Amino acid sequence: MNRVKLDYSKVLPFVGEKEISARREKASQALKGLENGTCKGSEFLGWLDLPARITSEELDRIEACAARLRAETDVVVIVGIGGSYLGAKAVIESMAGSFDAFSGTKVVFAGHNVSEDYLYELQEFLKDKKFGICVISKSGTTTEPAVAFRLLKEQLIGQEGVQVSRQRIVAITDERKGALRALADKEGYQTFVIPDNVGGRYSVLTPVGLLPVAIAGHDIRALVKGAADMRTYGKENGAELSATYAAVRNALYEKGYTIEITVNFNPKLHYVAEWWKQLYGESEGKEHKGIFPASVDFTTDLHSMGQYIQEGRRDLFETVLSVEKTKHQLLVPCDAHDLDKLNYLAGKRIDEVNKMAELGTQLAHVDGGVPNIRVVIPELTEYYLGQLFYFYELACGISGGILGVNAFDQPGVEAYKNNMFMLLGKPGYGK
Repeated sequence: MNRVKLDYSKVLPFVGEKEISARREKASQALKGLENGTCKGSEFLGWLDLPARITSEELDRIEACAARLRAETDVVVIVGIGGSYLGAKAVIESMAGSFDAFSGTKVVFAGHNVSEDYLYELQEFLKDKKFGICVISKSGTTTEPAVAFRLLKEQLIGQEGVQVSRQRIVAITDERKGALRALADKEGYQTFVIPDNVGGRYSVLTPVGLLPVAIAGHDIRALVKGAADMRTYGKENGAELSATYAAVRNALYEKGYTIEITVNFNPKLHYVAEWWKQLYGESEGKEHKGIFPASVDFTTDLHSMGQYIQEGRRDLFETVLSVEKTKHQLLVPCDAHDLDKLNYLAGKRIDEVNKMAELGTQLAHVDGGVPNIRVVIPELTEYYLGQLFYFYELACGISGGILGVNAFDQPGVEAYKNNMFMLLGKPGYGK
């Protein structure tokens, strides 16, 4: 199969093959812990074989629900935070045309912040729209999505009435327990289940990610197949790509490179990096360990962050997401006056200019002391995004094992919540 590829040749001036090989041994042990279910957090390994376990019947049900919502609404609001929104957002933004927001069924997001202005403006936008709600939460009590859902549910009932609202609200939640499950059962909402053994940041291939992606009109079967094929490739090749990526980044970490910047040269990949930041930040950032995940959009950010990357502190490395094949072709035109001195580019594809910017930036940054990893995506399709997501998920599980942390919990997230509840006067949270 054609697949996502990994190139770490521009790391070798900084970390040698011998050091990387030593981490590969640790990666192999960490992989065994995942496969055998003996690693820390083993109760949350449902994502590992998830692509192969998704049934055609479940995909049928997701697609049917998506088709119904697309037929009945102008807008569907996806309510969720963290892993309940970032994976879907990443796929949708990667696959959508840059100006698709101006046509067709719109998919918008809420519950990922508590900005009063954002929620007010969203409600104003929805006032003259036929809209639906897809609310995603295991518990139904997480503050950000719960506040947004309360507001939007009230608005939907006010605009459409109780009966229509019940048909326009879909809940993705726990199979048996929690406030959202209780409400969904009481009101008769259509529901989909978040598996107990899959954490939020690993949930893009569950209904959490698949239903919003399907509502937006993208091919969820290709997404799942890409992930399944990457899983098969990994099992047949000792998880070569994921294990190597985990080994390389940890070898760099032990040499003092504590910040990883994910770089793209295609704006459609912005939210892939946002999804990646949660995956790695929430998985590895424990016990005062872990590589800090950051991201930039090039060439845009070369004119803002490029100076720091080139000449700032030498504690960072880059992982470049490189797309081999674009969907469209554009040539630089010739201009008779050539006042901008760009006729030397006339007749060249825009993508060639972009690719040379990518290579030139890598060479400059390596010369400036910044190791570079390159992840190559054949083209931006649902299939290759499925490969990419699974590659990163497996590498994250392996990397957590190398670090010796539980890559599947997030105890530190509770700290801000406890303080917020205390400050807001929530019962049971005293000062």
